Amino acid sequence: MTGNHRKPAAFVLDDGEKPKSRHRIEFDEQESAGDLVALPQVPRRTSKGFRWGFVLVSALASLLSLWAGLTITTLIEDFFARSAPLGWLALGVAGLAGLAALAIIFREIWGLARLRRIEHIQEISARAINLDETAAATETINSLESIYGNRSDTAWGMKTFRDHKNDIMDPRDRIRLLDRLVIRTLDEESHRIIARRARRVTLLTTVTPAAALDIVFVTAQNLRMLRELAELYGGRPSTLSTLKLARMVVAHLAVTGGLALSDNLIQHLVGKGLLGKLSARFGEGAVNGILTSRIGLAARDVCRPVPEAESTKETLGSLLRELVTLNETKEQKTP
Repeated sequence: MTGNHRKPAAFVLDDGEKPKSRHRIEFDEQESAGDLVALPQVPRRTSKGFRWGFVLVSALASLLSLWAGLTITTLIEDFFARSAPLGWLALGVAGLAGLAALAIIFREIWGLARLRRIEHIQEISARAINLDETAAATETINSLESIYGNRSDTAWGMKTFRDHKNDIMDPRDRIRLLDRLVIRTLDEESHRIIARRARRVTLLTTVTPAAALDIVFVTAQNLRMLRELAELYGGRPSTLSTLKLARMVVAHLAVTGGLALSDNLIQHLVGKGLLGKLSARFGEGAVNGILTSRIGLAARDVCRPVPEAESTKETLGSLLRELVTLNETKEQKTP
């Protein structure tokens, strides 16, 4: 080996100094954090240990099913012992009841699976936007096309997106285009749903004489609002899926602190000191309406397949103004 070699030398870098490139290469600033999206903050169950409660419920449900089957079988046999036509009639009714039970079970399973699919789309869409990942964007677009492709309220947006999606190379921009053309039109309808339910809760709480009836009415209105929002964004709201969605919404509010009501918020609603001049029932109705609005916004975050950036999320401002005026939202006139 011949040739000139550089003598060994030691270099010392300060802790706060970065090594400079010999070719003066400079790196651009990363994209601002305001353009990124975050998944709805819902605590995930991480414990996978053995649960005796599940075993107890399963065993009791199995015993109840065996008892019901034995009782129905004995009843049908008794009808056959009395008369053959009565036995066949009882058997037909039992078969019809079994078919209805299977349909209900299938609907509940399908509703839970659809809610889980929305959660999965949220995860991959957030990954596509934050990391500009092509595979995640493609999976997100295919999933959303399967959900919204055959719906009449999203037909124009989906057609426009299909006409222009091949013109956009950036995966992140394709997701944003789909969000702007399709999902934001659903956000307008979700705003009307939340405002309508909040007004009803306010009025019902104001005119209802008993506090127990308030709880029933408020719970019923909030559950119906959750079902409407889930169906609007592509879910299949059944009984179990609605209850699971309610648990997710409450967990999301608990994590984000959305259940807390401050004096400033109430003063923002009706003006400083105005609640003291109004009846106590209207004050309770206003507070329940605010809580319903918060639950609706949290449910929209959970049900929306593409998460919104914090800078574009809707706040309580417009909902509170409609809540005070108690006027119905003006519908857009169609030509």
